[in-house]
Amino acid sequence: MVISPLFARIVFIVGLVFAASPWSSPPLALAVGLALGLLSLNPFRSQTKSVTRYLLQASVVLLGFGMNLGSVLRAGRHGIVYTAVGITATLAIGIALGKLLQVKDTPSFLISTGTAICGGSAIAAVGPIVGANDEEMSISLGTVFILNSIALLIFPAIGMALHLSQQQFGLWAALAIHDTSSVVGAGHKYGEVATVVATTVKLARALWIVPLCLVTAAVRRSKAKIQWPWFIFFFVLAAVANTYAHGLGPAFPLLYRLGGIGLTATLFLIGAGISRSTLKTVGARPLVQGIVLWAIVALGTVLLVRAAVIFV
Repeated sequence: MVISPLFARIVFIVGLVFAASPWSSPPLALAVGLALGLLSLNPFRSQTKSVTRYLLQASVVLLGFGMNLGSVLRAGRHGIVYTAVGITATLAIGIALGKLLQVKDTPSFLISTGTAICGGSAIAAVGPIVGANDEEMSISLGTVFILNSIALLIFPAIGMALHLSQQQFGLWAALAIHDTSSVVGAGHKYGEVATVVATTVKLARALWIVPLCLVTAAVRRSKAKIQWPWFIFFFVLAAVANTYAHGLGPAFPLLYRLGGIGLTATLFLIGAGISRSTLKTVGARPLVQGIVLWAIVALGTVLLVRAAVIFV
């Protein structure tokens, strides 16, 4: 069936407006976006790819106006040891799985990196350093985005079934869901405390992109430019303002609310960016590697969180 370009534009715009409305939610926005993407109803695929990245970063910064600096620092301080151990273990297991499944070295490393740290952001930062071509980047990003979307849809239900507290769920989401957008979205669905914990732990974890890029560049002797996650610095500044600039207090809830709207719209755009061709490009072996690695990380971390071995 041939879809009219005008019809596709109208449907896409209506979907985006709905995603930003009070009737939407992060999982629902993602589901609507996925439906449009798989039905080839995203006529702005190339434009939304770059918009999604900047909208996500801006939304995370705005969410900082609802955070307390003490919570941000506490989450980063408590999580530093198991974050380092967790990232190292995930990379090692992921690379071993890639060898076992005969996935090519570059996409295998990128999938492992995206699972270990922060999904698409980590892949985008490390990809140029390892010399990944367009196909390898597409395979890696596609694998992570597919699993990332599934996680946002199922994690809140699993957390409720396991009777996880908001602190436990926020920590689990930050450790086991790939991208920052879906981590914050899942936390937002679970509750306000879960949102704070999920966001702060995930952003502290995202900072590990920098040492990973430096080590990878040294090992590969690459001179590729490293992409620094500057938006995390502005998120901390927003948390500082919310904690100490009480004179501007009335504006902060509005900014935080705008961040939530932006995040929900971001998830719609991420879903709309996944098409049937994306699913075909990924292929079976990289997807199996991503699924098995993600399952190991998700199961391992939820057991450790419930046993209070790792906590915030």
